Amino acid sequence: MAGMVLEKWGAVWSALASLVFLWPMLQNHIPTGLRQWLTILADKLTTLFSPYLHITISEYGDDRFRRSDFFLAVEAYLSQACARRARRLKADLGRDAKNLQVSVDDNQEVTDDFRDAMLWWYPSNKPTRANFISFYPADDERRSYRLVFHRRHRDLVLDEYLPHVLAEGRAVTVRNRQRRLFTNNASNSWNPYRRGKGVWSHVPFEHPANFDTLAMDPDEKAAIIDDLMAFKEGKDYYVSVGKAWKRGYLLYGPPGTGKSTMIAAMANFLDYDVYDLELTAVKNNTELRKLYIETTGKSIIVIEDIDCSVDLTSKRKKASGDKKVSSEGEDDDKPKLPTEEKDDGTKVTLSGLLNFIDGLWSACGGERIIIFTTNHKEKLDPALIRRGRMDVHIEMSYCRFEAFKVLAKNYLGVEKHELFVEIRKLLEEADVSPADVAENLMPMSKKKKRDPDVCLAGLIEALNKAKEEAAAKAKEEAEAKEKEAAEAKEKEAAAKAKEEAEVKEKEAAAKEEAAAANGGEDQGKANG
Repeated sequence: MAGMVLEKWGAVWSALASLVFLWPMLQNHIPTGLRQWLTILADKLTTLFSPYLHITISEYGDDRFRRSDFFLAVEAYLSQACARRARRLKADLGRDAKNLQVSVDDNQEVTDDFRDAMLWWYPSNKPTRANFISFYPADDERRSYRLVFHRRHRDLVLDEYLPHVLAEGRAVTVRNRQRRLFTNNASNSWNPYRRGKGVWSHVPFEHPANFDTLAMDPDEKAAIIDDLMAFKEGKDYYVSVGKAWKRGYLLYGPPGTGKSTMIAAMANFLDYDVYDLELTAVKNNTELRKLYIETTGKSIIVIEDIDCSVDLTSKRKKASGDKKVSSEGEDDDKPKLPTEEKDDGTKVTLSGLLNFIDGLWSACGGERIIIFTTNHKEKLDPALIRRGRMDVHIEMSYCRFEAFKVLAKNYLGVEKHELFVEIRKLLEEADVSPADVAENLMPMSKKKKRDPDVCLAGLIEALNKAKEEAAAKAKEEAEAKEKEAAEAKEKEAAAKAKEEAEVKEKEAAAKEEAAAANGGEDQGKANG
């Protein structure tokens, strides 16, 4: 009896093996409808007898032009956590990666263990059979990851394991990615179908600045670092208080005081990308909104010299019934930022820029920092830089002694020197930017490089020269003011004398008219 059962099952397994062997050839001769029905039947039989479940993560989801974020996270997770257990690997230097990326080769099984549950990953790459050219990247080849696990671990995988893979994969991606510096393209060149022709284009961000080398007062520097850390770790806090996870910084001060260096130091400290937004290339508020939503989290959006990019130096325009006041000294060559619907070179309005900073669209995504820089804070509209939009105002001032010590250590490796006393006194008397100080400390020859004394002596000479120039300039300005005041006083005296002369002339004329009138009356009486 047992022999007959074994013979029957042997025949069944033999038939199944033959079917599996012949199935690729039979597919070309079986109608499509019947082939689909047989595929469904085979899946049902597999489900009936197999205790294992399958989850497929495709490279391209609904958006066929962008790779699935979950697929990329799985790829990063497997390369970090499971690749060492695979027998076949592939290595590549990704387009936006700073380190060599090792991932699991196609069709190579990888195992993972999560809370005593065994899981199997199977990468696959299936080229399409269609004989046509497609504009969709997903139509050229179909890459995917297939996760296999026992059905008793279903809830564990769906509720805990897959979110764990997503979080770890994203963390690995952030650690391995090459940070980028973006700039916005002109809107007439936007083309989502061509690589590099989107709303943003980028290059690797390789600026070496950091807070250790930033010439700034240590207390102010520590306060900025503390604020940045509070922001980076404050996702839950921002949610609890009902605010979008973003923060605004206004950097203001004279040219050469380190505003751009501060931005680079922030980006390196936070490990963020940088988006350098050129407002003059933006035509209207819609394009500005489009640029914002195309930025990613963990990024810094920068508008440098905002007082020069567009005209934000005046208050909101008054009602249309008010008279327009012309200003002869106004700069007509600068592109305007009107609040009315007029084409003045750009239709980005102050209202649109305010909404860009803290409107509803500003809450899209998260973990973004917005930075404005300006040389003239007083020229900006108060509504643009109020707290809530520009939360932190950082003055980047002239170089003082504490900032000089940082520069001396960076450029010369000197922390103490007998010339520091004189330099300290001169820095308090002369307004010199950190850029000018750094230029005098930078060794331009082998002789200077070997001898810090020469560099410091040269700095003292430059500071004395700057002090003399500042004194001469102040004297010239004082003389000009005195001259202007004297001229104004002379003009005022001349105008007063002229006015008095005109009054006397009018009085004399009035007396003559009165005398003439009286003379006429007397003559009439005499004739009568």
